[in-house]
Amino acid sequence: MKLAQDHAIQCGCGQLRGTLAAGAKFTRAVCYCRDCQAFAAALGAPAGMLDAKGGTDVIATLPRYVRFTAGAGRLACLSLSDHGLLRWYASCCRSPIGNTPRNPRISYVGLVHSSLGLDPRALDAVFGPPDLVTFSEHAKEPVPSSGLRTAMATARIALRLIGTRLDGSWRRTPFFDRDLKPVANPHPA
Repeated sequence: MKLAQDHAIQCGCGQLRGTLAAGAKFTRAVCYCRDCQAFAAALGAPAGMLDAKGGTDVIATLPRYVRFTAGAGRLACLSLSDHGLLRWYASCCRSPIGNTPRNPRISYVGLVHSSLGLDPRALDAVFGPPDLVTFSEHAKEPVPSSGLRTAMATARIALRLIGTRLDGSWRRTPFFDRDLKPVANPHPA
């Protein structure tokens, strides 16, 4: 899907703000992995980050569509393991922002829904229902998933990643500097 207009990104206290650009291609997913649940715990379990079954609603998109317009110095990073994803949050209020691979050449960011607005109905209106459910085996209760839908959503994400490698747009990211280092030093949880 494509985003019809710019959508606000904001931490809980409003010091870190930005936008997800109009025209951004995205896939909406709910992830039930243990790492997403551990990320929530490391941040002090922010209200609304996990659903009742332990899932994190994310908008999977390309970093080039994300811009921070205020408080970018508040962007902080943690990692749950030496090789795991980089988990981005706002240092001012410990609000989750999203996650990226450690390698910026893999041009992906999963924006946590709470940085895009907490009201699920508003998110449904802008982003549609989730296309993908991942790691459902770690959910606190059974959750439905569709093999075909999952395969199609995964293929769309993979094609976007390949496109960024071919056109060089993976270099446009607010999460890494020109030397391909994270803009905030990752720390353990």
